Amino acid sequence: MNTAKHVLAGLLAGAIGVPSGAAAQDGNIAISSPLPVEGRMPSLDGARQWLNTPPLTSAGLRGKVVLVDFWTYSCINWLRTLPHVRAWAEKYKSQGLVVIGVHSPEFEFEKNADNVRRAVKDMRVDYPVAIDSEHAVWRAFANRYWPAIYLVDAQGRIRHHHFGEGGFERTERALQQLLAEAGAGAGDGKLVAVDARGAEIAADWEQLKSPETYIGRARSERFASDGRATAGKPGVHALPERFRRNDWALSGDWTRHAEFAASNAAGGRIAYRFHARDLHLVMGPATRGSAVRFRVLIDGQAPGGDRGIDVDEQGMGTVTEQRLYQLVRQKGPIADRQFEIEFLAPGVEAYVFTFG
Repeated sequence: MNTAKHVLAGLLAGAIGVPSGAAAQDGNIAISSPLPVEGRMPSLDGARQWLNTPPLTSAGLRGKVVLVDFWTYSCINWLRTLPHVRAWAEKYKSQGLVVIGVHSPEFEFEKNADNVRRAVKDMRVDYPVAIDSEHAVWRAFANRYWPAIYLVDAQGRIRHHHFGEGGFERTERALQQLLAEAGAGAGDGKLVAVDARGAEIAADWEQLKSPETYIGRARSERFASDGRATAGKPGVHALPERFRRNDWALSGDWTRHAEFAASNAAGGRIAYRFHARDLHLVMGPATRGSAVRFRVLIDGQAPGGDRGIDVDEQGMGTVTEQRLYQLVRQKGPIADRQFEIEFLAPGVEAYVFTFG
């Protein structure tokens, strides 16, 4: 997710990426001068497995224009770029473009190849995917960002990169230029039309005032629960009487691990005072194959028309797998709202809130 505090080193030394929560303003962009050479395409040999293709190599891709997209499947910032990458892969494959999604996980559950396979199917990712669970390809590129896109020309040279969301027109114009250089012709010069659905739809940046918020102890901020608990051990928490914007809290019996908080009893709740159109929560069942029902409230009421795609109008939903769940998508004016989710049985692991 947002790793924008880091400065890219090594391959692109000195370049600072766009924060993954930032919106880029493209305007009408035309690239008339040659794109600079930023380095050679590093090796892909560190990938543990490949999906949708036999293993690919940097040497074997010479003669092709390559788009390398670093992703991790529960990341909302990457999800909102996926419609563009998917559309580029489809439109330009006949001109010689090869799109490679390098899945470099953030959380432990994203290292599970079965989880990645399910995500690839559910998210309609039809292009080649390198499973980079040990971050070997990530390190070879000296990458620091989800999402991150690198464009490689037919001679195996990196000629363009973009970190974070946005920059879609500039990236596509650069892609068209590299294809023309490779002899694919000018094409129609038009930009793709994207098919964004659900959580893939662009954020409402003007109204977005709540930051990505981790629930695990290692990176949590603004935790407002009453009571204390020892790291990695069960403890009873209570909601505070008052919340400030972007405060969050647990209620009930929870164990807070480094990456996530685990509910130990029915009735466990998480509350968050947020300001955004969309609210997402990355979570999953503690036991593979199990399912846990939950109820969502906004300001103490069922969400109705403000429900996300993973709940009904009464706020009911079910945790069945480890992924991002969209719980709120507001239709009306955006203001500070109090979100609560109650789990009707134990056995849920909650990782991070993200907003849109």
